[in-house]
Amino acid sequence: MQVQGDKPYDDINITPMLDLAYVLLVIFILMTTATVQGLKVNLPKASTSPSLAKPQTKAITINNEGKIFLDTIPVTIPELEQRLNSQKAQTPDFPVVVRGDSLTQYQAVMDVLDVIGRLGISQVGLATKPQGK
Repeated sequence: MQVQGDKPYDDINITPMLDLAYVLLVIFILMTTATVQGLKVNLPKASTSPSLAKPQTKAITINNEGKIFLDTIPVTIPELEQRLNSQKAQTPDFPVVVRGDSLTQYQAVMDVLDVIGRLGISQVGLATKPQGK
C-alpha cells in the first residue's frame, strides 16, 4: 500500500477484531445454553414458579410416554427409590424437582411423588412454565 504524500498510513482496520468478538459471543451463548440439565418436556403452566436452583438438586423427569428419568438417566420406580435412598444416605436434606410433561398420565407423577413421600424427602418442587409462555 502506498503512502500518499509524506503522511504515514495511520488508520486501523478493526474488522478482524469485531469478527473475533462476534465469534467469542456466539461461543459463549452456545456453551451457556448447552449446560442446562434434563430432558425437554412440555411443562404445564402456573401463575408463579419458585426458584429451585441449588447445586445438588435432583431432577426427576416424566415424559409424555410415562418414562421416568433421574437426571437424564432412564429409571424404573424401584430403581428411582433405590437411587434416591442412596442419595438421602449421603445428603439427608437434598431438594428434588419433579418435571412432568403436561400430556403424561397423572398416575406416573403420583407414583414418583409416592416414592418421594415414602423416603421422607421434604424439599420437593414441581416444575411449571410461567403463565403466558
